[in-house]
Amino acid sequence: MTGSTDLGRALHAWRDRTKPAEAGLPDDGRRRAPGLRREELALLSGLSVDYIVRLEQSRSTNPSPQVLSALARALRLTTAEREHLFVLAGQAVPGPGQISDHVPAGVQRLLDRLTGTPLSVYDAAWNLITWNRLWAAVFGDPPVSRGFGRNAVWWSFVEPPAGYPQAVSRETGHRAAFMSDLRAASARYPKDAGLAALIDELRARSGDFAALWGSGVVGVHKSLTKTVRHASVGELTLDCDILSALGTDLRIMAFTVAEGGETAERLRLLEVVGLQV
Repeated sequence: MTGSTDLGRALHAWRDRTKPAEAGLPDDGRRRAPGLRREELALLSGLSVDYIVRLEQSRSTNPSPQVLSALARALRLTTAEREHLFVLAGQAVPGPGQISDHVPAGVQRLLDRLTGTPLSVYDAAWNLITWNRLWAAVFGDPPVSRGFGRNAVWWSFVEPPAGYPQAVSRETGHRAAFMSDLRAASARYPKDAGLAALIDELRARSGDFAALWGSGVVGVHKSLTKTVRHASVGELTLDCDILSALGTDLRIMAFTVAEGGETAERLRLLEVVGLQV
């Protein structure tokens, strides 16, 4: 029980030190302690409050790597702290041969503070890791599954998530860049089983992906304009840029819009009504 007790104590201590403002949450000033409430940690990590309680009280002793990664992001843990979290939970620390889903605290702060910009973060295989609230208001909550249903390349070549706003057009160059990213990732992470399975399934399910994969084409990401049909506010024409986080394989997808147009007004409307549902 020592390991699970240490895990519970560490989680409680990390929760106590994380200020709500650092996590993009309002502080109503009526707090017994300056840190996050269990309900807030549950919200940030996508876990239930009961599960957070059981972890802290050492009544749940075998959290999965996906749960640990979600907690590390919610608590803004450093790389060393994240590794310690895995050790306390009795899980193997993700090694250099595996694609990492760790989001550094600085990248997480971007999502917390740029509330007027839809932002999402992906790993080297283009698996969606995290996103801000306005991104969810525009594109909808992603599927619960962490399988192919949360992969942006899968969305582009096979099928988008249910309820995903319809794209007016697809960018051929963007799809070639996706394919090139996966080819580069497979060279860097030849032993990553999840990446290998994704590529095999894409080649089997999408003739377009298979053709690009076998063609030797090299694509690069460029700024593009994407128009989507949102069920509540109508068409949104957004500029899409893909940014890299130094020292990581992460991609940050940012959607922006010039001021003064209809899309800017509709996006502001979504900041209010879209985040209330």
